Amino acid sequence: MKRSHSLKLQRMSLGSHTVLIIWSAIVVFPLYIMIINSFKDRLSIYQNTFGLPEVWNFSNYTDVLKSGDFMRYFLNSFIAVTISLALVMLLGTLASYALAQWRGRWSTALHFFFMAGMMMPIKIASIKLLELVRALNLLNSIWALVPIYVAMGLPIAVFVLTEFIRQIPRELMEAALIDGCGRLGILGRIITPLLRPALATVAIYNLVPFWNDLWFPLVFISDEKSKTLLLGVTRLFGQYQTDWSKVLAVLTLSSLPVLILYLLFSKQFIKGMTSGAVKG
Repeated sequence: MKRSHSLKLQRMSLGSHTVLIIWSAIVVFPLYIMIINSFKDRLSIYQNTFGLPEVWNFSNYTDVLKSGDFMRYFLNSFIAVTISLALVMLLGTLASYALAQWRGRWSTALHFFFMAGMMMPIKIASIKLLELVRALNLLNSIWALVPIYVAMGLPIAVFVLTEFIRQIPRELMEAALIDGCGRLGILGRIITPLLRPALATVAIYNLVPFWNDLWFPLVFISDEKSKTLLLGVTRLFGQYQTDWSKVLAVLTLSSLPVLILYLLFSKQFIKGMTSGAVKG
């Protein structure tokens, strides 16, 4: 009986590992193509798309890094995304703390209002958002992206953080209140340290659409000095020919912040996704 049960577990483990390996190959293959082709010249990409380069060409990266435009585009994206993520986590924490403590009909309605933001794509309101940005005098500025990204990221932030805060034992907060700690003190000293896995989940989950967004910079920004990284890449696409080697070099460099952040917070991210870090 034990032997049959052990064999069954081994088969299940083998099946799950096979699925994970296949899925990993599907995910890694485009990255492999992007990276190896970024070290080739323009003709080599067409001659040998899937193989390693015969001569590793680093000039694509040096040309891109020497260009002042790339660094300006990168800095614009970095500023807009960093400020947006900080505001999403700050406002999401405050809103989630209030919703988790406030139990009633209106709190439930407000919670569902935030959830509706996860179902409604914000791009359908692009025309109204453009009018709003123009009225705020933020057109052709990276600051036009910040409120849009905050609105994009808040629903998932409230959803994740509210559920985490509700899992924290209420006895901890009640003990802090007895000791004379105020509501903001409880949030800063007790809730926030326990929310690190959830905050890492929110940050990584929102970083990808913020950093890879092309739609809103394309709608709001036409000034070269305010363009974001992916919007700046479109300059490399010509009418008759495209320098794919430089395009892939820029895309490889632009993917580094996402990969670095994930590697730094991968453990916290996994804990946040499994919701097992704050159970009392």
